[in-house]
Amino acid sequence: MVVPIQIDSIQELYKLQQLACKVDEPVYVHSPDGAIMVDARSSLGLFTLDFTKPVNVVTDSAYVLRKLGVHAGARA
Repeated sequence: MVVPIQIDSIQELYKLQQLACKVDEPVYVHSPDGAIMVDARSSLGLFTLDFTKPVNVVTDSAYVLRKLGVHAGARA
């Protein structure tokens, strides 16, 4: 599932990374145009993205989706 989110602080970015580290399923973060894709577990990778715009979180983890506030039936 692809979930657009806005990251407004280092703390929010750290929380996303912590969520990704808690699950077995992959969690990726994409730039809005899809040109850059990084593993959400990678601190260094996350800092390659431009967070002045919303980014897309891509995962099939029900836990991560629930924590991001995505409900069943949302856009896949």
